[in-house]
Amino acid sequence: MLYLIIAVLCSVAVSVLLKVLRQRDIDIRQTIVAGYPVAFLLTWILLKPDVSGINTLGGAWGIILALGILLPAVFVVLGRAIAAVGMVASDAAQRLSLIIPIIAAFLLFGEVLTGTRIFGLVLGFLALGALIYRPQQLETITTNDENKSDNTLQRHALRTPLWLFGVWTGYGVIDILFKQVAKQGAAFPLTLFISFGLAGLLLFIYLLIIRVRWQGRALAAGLLLGALNIGNIYAYIRAHQLLSESPSIVFTGMNVGVIAVATLIGVGVFKEHLNRINMLGLLLAVSCVAVLFLA
Repeated sequence: MLYLIIAVLCSVAVSVLLKVLRQRDIDIRQTIVAGYPVAFLLTWILLKPDVSGINTLGGAWGIILALGILLPAVFVVLGRAIAAVGMVASDAAQRLSLIIPIIAAFLLFGEVLTGTRIFGLVLGFLALGALIYRPQQLETITTNDENKSDNTLQRHALRTPLWLFGVWTGYGVIDILFKQVAKQGAAFPLTLFISFGLAGLLLFIYLLIIRVRWQGRALAAGLLLGALNIGNIYAYIRAHQLLSESPSIVFTGMNVGVIAVATLIGVGVFKEHLNRINMLGLLLAVSCVAVLFLA
């Protein structure tokens, strides 16, 4: 159980860090790029990838390239979503991304979609809709900044749920990609190792091209981000290994635990506002996780 608790806390801590960085106007892209060398090194130390199997990856390189682009991109989107709708809704959307691989399995890979899974998918979509519900958002923005044009305010209001949707789809697609690499015989640690290295390299090249002004605080925060990212992954893997006879505890505990802890911190520490529809969305999200596991 200790590893499961660590995995939950590391996952939520990533969102807390991104929220604090946004509040302090720190460039998250630089934090992300600084985190990848740490993640790369810790993956080597903790997961011990077998680099001799690199020649067996074959067609998986296309998927790994996609992961190299999506991994840093989804962190940027997550940061935007946290700034727009808060960490409670953003972490819940991340957990709900598990329904995307289920849809893909049905549409692309010919798996049977049972009635229970359909019910779980419906709960998931209802949860997403409830989480992004912000009836007073446009009014609040207008009050805080009366100098902005109506068109600008409307665009901002429309973008807000899109960031949350980006978190949901981004993590869902990444999950599909990892599953496909695993099916082709590539070991998970090696895939993670190469993907982290490629992601850091591509993002670093991008920042050089746009001639970003480097921030020492952003780079320092990246050390913590990289450690938290690997801490989450490693603890989750160890929890599955130690509780191999009770996968339901790990699966449900991880997803529900993140939603619960993020809610406590988001509302209690950062004073994020949740209306009744948002609270219903959290309840639906937890129900979705439970139903999809039982399916």
